[in-house]
Amino acid sequence: MLRDTFNEAAELYDKARPGYPPALVAELARVAGLGPGSRVLEVGAGTGQLTRALAESGCHITAVELGDAMAAVARRRLGGFPRVEVRHADFEGWTLPDEPFDLVACATAWHWLDPAVRVEKSADALHPGGHLAVVVTSHVAGGTVDFFARAQDCYERWDPATPPGLRLQPSSEITSDTEEFESCPRFGDVTVTRFEQDILYTTDQYIDVLLTYSGHRALDSTRREGLLACIRDLIETRHGGRVTKRYLHELIVTTRVAP
Repeated sequence: MLRDTFNEAAELYDKARPGYPPALVAELARVAGLGPGSRVLEVGAGTGQLTRALAESGCHITAVELGDAMAAVARRRLGGFPRVEVRHADFEGWTLPDEPFDLVACATAWHWLDPAVRVEKSADALHPGGHLAVVVTSHVAGGTVDFFARAQDCYERWDPATPPGLRLQPSSEITSDTEEFESCPRFGDVTVTRFEQDILYTTDQYIDVLLTYSGHRALDSTRREGLLACIRDLIETRHGGRVTKRYLHELIVTTRVAP
């Protein structure tokens, strides 16, 4: 499965993937009322990019991660937070504890969970009035615009799954998908807050982040090496060895209603 590919590059994932904007973390902590007494379940925690930020509030966090290597990195990185516990488990099959949580959070991993399970099990994990928070991350137009237009030629040459003429969309054209939360009678009051961030990458840093994406890792070695060489050459020869990538993070929060 594609979602298993991240575990093959856990250390690189932790090194290369950007964290979340402080404003997003602050808004999540505010909405959920996080503090030292809060109980948080984080699903698909990866190597702990969001976990570390939430742990600063002093809350108790159970972080569930499918990949054993990813979970091992998370444990090491979160060693300074005694109230954080990392569980190596498949969320869909993991047995929920008896005591409910105040917050279930999932950052840039919701799409990997089984749609038939994820909303209902999140509701099961929460007490009435608790919150489900999902962060959806998109690559959007912005940053070094010319680079991303030219890079498409590399993808069309080396990745047969690339639609011709594909271009990044501006944030204003990205539609938030909240239907599954709004249609679940166990949740109410769905809100969406958007945050953008621009990340400056050197050539090597950008190649590293590409190597953490499942689609790139799934390519056969010849195509992957050809694609990365093409992109490396483009950054070095046309952009002075540096490019800026724009991310859109949507914070979707909904509240567990009473039965």
